[in-house]
Amino acid sequence: MDATFGQQWTRRPQSVWLRKALFQVHLWTGIALGVYIFVISITGSAIVFRNAIYKNFGAKPIIVAAQGTRLSAAQLRQMVQKAYPSYRLSYVWPNKNPRQAVEVWVQRNGKYKQRLFDPYTGADLGASVPLALRVTAWLGDLHFNLLAGQRGRRVNGWGAVLFTLMCMTGAIIWWPGVENWRRSLAIHRGAGWKRLNWDLHSALGFWTFAFSFMWGVTGIYVVYQWPFQRLVGLFVIPDLFHPRQSPDNRILIWLTRLHFGNFGPWDWPLKIVWVMIGLAPALLFITGVLMWWNRVLRPSARRARRKVEAAVLVAPAILPPSR
Repeated sequence: MDATFGQQWTRRPQSVWLRKALFQVHLWTGIALGVYIFVISITGSAIVFRNAIYKNFGAKPIIVAAQGTRLSAAQLRQMVQKAYPSYRLSYVWPNKNPRQAVEVWVQRNGKYKQRLFDPYTGADLGASVPLALRVTAWLGDLHFNLLAGQRGRRVNGWGAVLFTLMCMTGAIIWWPGVENWRRSLAIHRGAGWKRLNWDLHSALGFWTFAFSFMWGVTGIYVVYQWPFQRLVGLFVIPDLFHPRQSPDNRILIWLTRLHFGNFGPWDWPLKIVWVMIGLAPALLFITGVLMWWNRVLRPSARRARRKVEAAVLVAPAILPPSR
């Protein structure tokens, strides 16, 4: 008597056609999004502390020595153009303090340089934005917009949708059967590296599923907010007199806080957790690629090599006889 779907799923899910189909969806979605997931995972962990970095490494006013007469606005512009002849001067930010360095912006091909100049000597004093802030801003732009503005952000939203789909299919195909599920919760020593890699992928995927799924859903919200606003509005009555304190607004704010790990002034321990677990998708990508190599690419390459070797061995036998 044939086993029912429930019995197959409980004891031998590997034989269920639905699991096989979802496995293919999970596999090929992971292959297609692999590099994207790796980059988003690394940059997401890197910018968890961005608010603290902006606060502690923010640009401080630079006070210069008053040497002689302060340059006029026209003279300062001439000094800037002399220092950057191939750039166009865009902005000069005056200061109330006459001894404070002046910030200027120069532009070329749509890209800006932000520099500080001595208002007395016209000397270039360096970048107005510290390196830590520039690196953090670049990582943030890569994480949010893929360095492509609004178009990159829209692509990022669809990437979050596909990543959420990967999490869902991964949760389904993780189930190894009632007799083996405990083994899939841990990493076992003593096995070969292939089995170790499989255990790492399986256990890591299980224990970090809630976080990965949350990041996928909240990542969609960061880009496409209106579906969430409508969904929350179906269940929560908004407070029109106090919109900031309205329950629906507070729920939506928490979606952003969960995604970026912003929980308040004393959230450092949670931020450390967000940084560490935020690297899990990158590690899952690496272990997934290794499994794909072991199961698909390596056997395929081995079969192709055997065919070539066989063809080389057969080739002399079919050569025409020499005259």
